Amino acid sequence: MKLRPAVFVSVVCVTAVLLMSSGCSILPESEPATLYRLPSSDIQPVTSDSMTTRQRLAVAAPQAGHLLSSNRIVVYPEGNVVNVYEAARWQENAPALLQSRLITGLQQSRLFASVGSDSLPSEQLLLSELRHFQSDYATRPPTVKVQLDVQLVSTQNRASIASQSFTTSAQSISTDIPDVVNAFGIASDELAEELVNWLANQEEANPLD
Repeated sequence: MKLRPAVFVSVVCVTAVLLMSSGCSILPESEPATLYRLPSSDIQPVTSDSMTTRQRLAVAAPQAGHLLSSNRIVVYPEGNVVNVYEAARWQENAPALLQSRLITGLQQSRLFASVGSDSLPSEQLLLSELRHFQSDYATRPPTVKVQLDVQLVSTQNRASIASQSFTTSAQSISTDIPDVVNAFGIASDELAEELVNWLANQEEANPLD
């Protein structure tokens, strides 16, 4: 009876050596993830060049919870279950994706003298929190929901100028991940347009030139 453990260990060792020498692995190979960028479309200018404010706007990356702060594509498959798509990732973390999309949209709007990240000098700063950025199978095909709570502040004294919450959605044309990604782009574009229009109203109500 005492010889059996030794024999078992020997068999395991020999098997492991043979696997390593043949280039095989006893661990399952993970499927490589496909990286997706956030689709976007152009935003029409909301003002002529002569009406562009002299203010410079900085856009900070949105704050977000642990899961939304990653590059995983979040999905609500049913009920209160939260999951992520397998073998699919954003090309960078979701807040950085949305920050880039908002900066591009605001640049296209020509509302401000310049728009960039919060590492650049500015007179106004857009802070935000990303509350939702997921596809939801409450509908079939799934519907993408994006919710962003924003606050516009002065960089001179950090005083709040205005705040607002934006929620947009877009239904995918199928359950295929590329189509779901396109829905993310549509919902994000709509949010960017709503944000541009809101900021234009703030500039009219609170001119700082």
